[in-house]
Amino acid sequence: MRNLSSYLLFNVVICFCLSQSIHAQATLSGKVLSNQTPLPFANIHLEGTTLGSSTDQNGLFTIANIPLGEYKVIVSSIGFKTKVQRIKLLQEKNPSLVFILTEEDAQLNEVVVTATMKEVSKLESPVPVEVYSAKFLKTNPSTSIFDALQNVNGVRPQINCNVCNTGDIHINGLEGPYTMVLIDGMPVVSGLATVYGLSGIPQSLIERVEIVKGPASTLYGSEAVGGLINIITKKPSNTPGLSVDTFASSWGEFNLDMASKIRINNKIESLVGINYFKYQNPIDNNDDHFTDLTLQDRISVFNKWNIAREHNRQFSFAGRYVYEDRWGGEMNWSKEFRGSSEVYGESIYTSRWELFGNYQLPFDENILVQFSLNGHNQNSVYGDVRYLADQKIAFGQLTWNKDYKNHDWLAGLTYRYTYYDDNTPATASSENLEINNPDNTHLPGIFIQDEITLAPNHKLLAGLRYDYNSIHGSILTPRLNYKWNSEDSNNILRIGIGNGYRVAHIFTEDHAALTGARSVVFLNDLKPEKSWNGNINFVKKIYTDQGTYIKFDTTLFYTYFDNKIIADYQSDPNKIIYDNLDGYAISKGISLNTDWVFANGLKVLAGATLMDVYSVAQSKRTRQLFTEQFTAVWNASYSLDNLNLKIDYTGNLYGPMQLPLLSDTDPRKSHSPWWSIQNIQLTKVFRENFELYTGVKNLLNWTPAKDNPFIIARSHDPFDKNVVFDSHGNAVPTPENPYGLTFDPSYVYGPNQGIRGFFGIRWHLD
Repeated sequence: MRNLSSYLLFNVVICFCLSQSIHAQATLSGKVLSNQTPLPFANIHLEGTTLGSSTDQNGLFTIANIPLGEYKVIVSSIGFKTKVQRIKLLQEKNPSLVFILTEEDAQLNEVVVTATMKEVSKLESPVPVEVYSAKFLKTNPSTSIFDALQNVNGVRPQINCNVCNTGDIHINGLEGPYTMVLIDGMPVVSGLATVYGLSGIPQSLIERVEIVKGPASTLYGSEAVGGLINIITKKPSNTPGLSVDTFASSWGEFNLDMASKIRINNKIESLVGINYFKYQNPIDNNDDHFTDLTLQDRISVFNKWNIAREHNRQFSFAGRYVYEDRWGGEMNWSKEFRGSSEVYGESIYTSRWELFGNYQLPFDENILVQFSLNGHNQNSVYGDVRYLADQKIAFGQLTWNKDYKNHDWLAGLTYRYTYYDDNTPATASSENLEINNPDNTHLPGIFIQDEITLAPNHKLLAGLRYDYNSIHGSILTPRLNYKWNSEDSNNILRIGIGNGYRVAHIFTEDHAALTGARSVVFLNDLKPEKSWNGNINFVKKIYTDQGTYIKFDTTLFYTYFDNKIIADYQSDPNKIIYDNLDGYAISKGISLNTDWVFANGLKVLAGATLMDVYSVAQSKRTRQLFTEQFTAVWNASYSLDNLNLKIDYTGNLYGPMQLPLLSDTDPRKSHSPWWSIQNIQLTKVFRENFELYTGVKNLLNWTPAKDNPFIIARSHDPFDKNVVFDSHGNAVPTPENPYGLTFDPSYVYGPNQGIRGFFGIRWHLD
């Protein structure tokens, strides 16, 4: 009986405890949002337990039967930053929480400034802007921002010379001079720096790169015809105390990026960055007795200051200095042959300084003063031809921004002064070529734009700019943009039309005008180029039940050019003839960018562009040289979290381009083949502040020489000493020169550098 009583008492106690534990539970519910929009299929998990849930189509979730206690709630969704919040369930209550998630940097940073010259969320911008974060740049480490852009859809770094490897950036098939490159919104990279100034920007200081495709002259003036590339540097407050990123390749390249934050006091912070690149290992894998890769010795120093002011008013300024010594040419060239006709070499000394900043005036109105100054000195020789140039640019801008009801006004006054002098006919007196006459160009301007909120989901942007060029006179550039988005922001439509213009300076922009045996001919005084562009952009976001995030970003573009300046390589094999086109030119096409983020950790960014770029003169249609009709890029990343290992596979694919030949008997191919550069990288994270990375670049070991008998015409006779010319100056076929060619390094469409391995270290100290 006693045993039975004990048994019954034990069961009563157990039941009582169980009942208490059952009742001592709570239910957690709530909502997950993104930009105030419900976010479906987000995951909510209580760390250290098996309890969790996911949101429905309305962003709502419920987790029931939670024992009382303290928990860490983890909210995550593919393509968004994970959010962690601590909660205490100490009483029998059913709390309701709201979590707001922001998109990851890998899904393109949310705040942009390039499209409208003021900070605005990427979602709200009426102008389509592509944003590439520092994480994206690290997936394929490179020695300059020029090389880093090779995996951006519709953007192609074009090498313009087989010997010195200088280049420019093409956007949607338009050549480098049509692209304006900015640093922190200031036009410091232009003119001579279009060719030489894209190197030496420390990548450890880059926060993101913003790209606008299509004319932006309404806000940024001349040169912003094909598009904008705005390099946004980090703020000192967002930078580690010290960071180092260095790598070397099996070819002997060495690159070092260092950045350090200096805190003077609570109001003044400074950021210092250094980039050093060295390559001194001549390689000739294609056996033409010329260097495959230009030798370089470059150092760049960057310093940025931020000063805190009352009411969060802006005040920052920065400076950069770049010095580079590069040469390419015959393998036995040395500096004693610089400028002589004994051994051919192209040697370029570049010295460049830049200063830029902004200051918000101490008024209730939002009035901002911006400025930039830069000087560029170049001492170059191309064989026995010297090119000595000096360029100075001063830029100032005053902008006023005002919100009034449903209008967001931006107005500005600008002024740019350009001084340019060289030793070519470009700056010689028209009456006497022996007399030097440097260019002094004044370009004052005024612009205004109004961003109108027509309805919660509808915006209209209208802008107009007037410039007065001291040489070419008045220039007017308008633009109009419209944006619509669905209630959940998963569908966005943008339509734009705009006008652009460009004042060209051949010797600062076209390297072919300075190298090889061709002579340069100007048929007339060059007039400013003008363009009209229309584009339609549609963005679609998809969230699947399996937790996959997909984004499609499609753009149709069409650009019409008047007075386009064409470099004619084909009318005369001994000349490059420049003139405004007596007709018109067209650049049109379609591009697609897509992001795929899978629940298993795989992320894929891929894109393709199909375009047609041509000119029409005298009813004759001519395809633009060095322009592919199809290009594709991809960036696939997969993380093995249990090993702290990340794999990045990047690449590009280019369709055939028409190339310049010297004559009908030139044995080189008139069109390039399909070609691709592919890379793979492994990154191992040992601690939060230390990682090693290694990989292989150009996995396929592709080079242009694989499809041609030679790349540089008559590389064995670069001074044409054994070429026979007729009375008209044309090369005559001889037994020694059966194709009747002259020395010509302008047949170039891709890099000569083959496969190589690399190894690097990243480390930072907070």
